[in-house]
Amino acid sequence: MELRHLVYFKTVAELLHFSKAAERLHISQPPLTRQIKELETELGVLLFHRNNKRVTLTEAGRYFLNECGELMQRLERSKQLVKQIHESVSGEFQIGYISSTPLSGLAKILQQLRVEYPLLKTRLYELSTAKQIKALKEGKLDVGILRAPIDSIHLAVKSLWQDPFVLVCADDHFGTQTEDLAKIDFISYNSRYAPHYHQQFVACCHRMGFEPQVVHECNNMHSMLRLVEHGLGIALVPASIRGQYPFLHVKFIELKGIAVYTEIVMAYHRRTEHPALESFKECSKFLAVT
Repeated sequence: MELRHLVYFKTVAELLHFSKAAERLHISQPPLTRQIKELETELGVLLFHRNNKRVTLTEAGRYFLNECGELMQRLERSKQLVKQIHESVSGEFQIGYISSTPLSGLAKILQQLRVEYPLLKTRLYELSTAKQIKALKEGKLDVGILRAPIDSIHLAVKSLWQDPFVLVCADDHFGTQTEDLAKIDFISYNSRYAPHYHQQFVACCHRMGFEPQVVHECNNMHSMLRLVEHGLGIALVPASIRGQYPFLHVKFIELKGIAVYTEIVMAYHRRTEHPALESFKECSKFLAVT
């Protein structure tokens, strides 16, 4: 049995007329009749009742028509899948992000990617900037949301927003005067895990005139804020995270006149050709914090 047998049978079964079916298939009627006969012989059944006036399907023919319809639909779907795989719009898209990334914006991007590439599987990895840079250069990530500076000629960088620091403390913290900050325990990112972030944090403290006493170091924003919530210290964090943890009992205090920022960027390898990257770049506006 060949595909043409199924196509010929389905056409005749839908039209119930050999001459019209032959015309639609752009063949003459005798070869069509012969192909249907070959199919019936192979199946060992009669698919059509036919006489000089009409053509009708047998019970076996009606069942086989239904099966052919499903087979043809599956074949068409397979053709689409093969094309998408060939065009690299299926498979996986690896996304790295730092823990202060606005997850609501990232979710909007994933929703749009799902619409454009329904076969694409996205893989998300919360990683430090240093680890993302290494993974991007090695081709283990397709795109990253990370913190500048990015010191690599192999990576293209797009600025998303500049993030000023704010002070965060427990809801019941007694005060935040500058003269008190030098005496208060601080919680920060691990200096080896996020060296640039740590440098900016220290620079911000120096701008306010004191050296921070860091007693706890973490490698993600949620852990830092939970320690703050439990009164183990205070922290300087990017302003963009203020709306990301509404369930925590902490308060954020703006630092007026302290022009110290971190820059959040999107980075990807200059030689990447993953088509989903263009959509990700177009949707990166959802990540920007104003």
